[in-house]
Amino acid sequence: MTRSHIRLLVSDVDGTLIGTDKRLAPATIAAVRDLHRAGTKLCLASSRSVRGMAMYLDELGLETPAAGLNGAEIVAADGAVLERCALDPEVARLTIETLTLHGIESWLFTDRDWLIRDAAGAFVPREQKAVRIAPTLVESFDGHYGAVGKIMGATTDYPLLERVEIELQALLGDRVNAHRSSPWYLDVTDPKANKGSAALRLAALLGIDRSEMACIGDMDNDIAMLKQAGLSIAMGNAPDHVKASAQHVTDGNNEDGWAKAVRTLVLPRAPGAASREDD
Repeated sequence: MTRSHIRLLVSDVDGTLIGTDKRLAPATIAAVRDLHRAGTKLCLASSRSVRGMAMYLDELGLETPAAGLNGAEIVAADGAVLERCALDPEVARLTIETLTLHGIESWLFTDRDWLIRDAAGAFVPREQKAVRIAPTLVESFDGHYGAVGKIMGATTDYPLLERVEIELQALLGDRVNAHRSSPWYLDVTDPKANKGSAALRLAALLGIDRSEMACIGDMDNDIAMLKQAGLSIAMGNAPDHVKASAQHVTDGNNEDGWAKAVRTLVLPRAPGAASREDD
């Protein structure tokens, strides 16, 4: 049986495409060029908003659509919004109340803005440096629940965040999609907004079958897209349960793991590869 070519790679950003320094490694940039030459497209799918990953889209010269806020928004290369999915306002309010009850710093991401209630929040400087977007300070989130693409909770109490992830999912059931995008961040979106659906939508926009799609990621919110891929890859820095959801595991994001995965797993199956391997 002949394996399908890999015509699309959908990649997570933080913990995957970039290192802990939030930069693209030279090996990663070179691997992206090789993907382009081999005829395999690259799309980014992130917990970040598309605005928050603009620096990487620009540096890599990508001309493909991107999925932000875990799939709550899909944006074309020219900036046109192709799809947007908002949380039910009541669900958004209940989510914020639950996070606040547990003392977890919380933010709203709307169609354009990142809203915060506390400018001195411990994670605000970290996030602002990462996404290069200034937050908008509001006294209250009341009146802002109508167009929320994502709610993010942040805390250094990792066990607490894991418990609240489970609590929110149990409390709101199929009205939310609650998954950690890092040990310290919990993302809450509408159930239709998840990276699995986003990866399939990106492939459809490019006319590519899911069997010809590879996905690579490192955290709980990436599992949904790993399950949709014809070729799934977990980063070496991923938790064990994320690794278990992928067909392959590469090295860590500080060890050129992304570039190594491209060279050893994706490029040999790219349309431009010299030959196709048999199973």
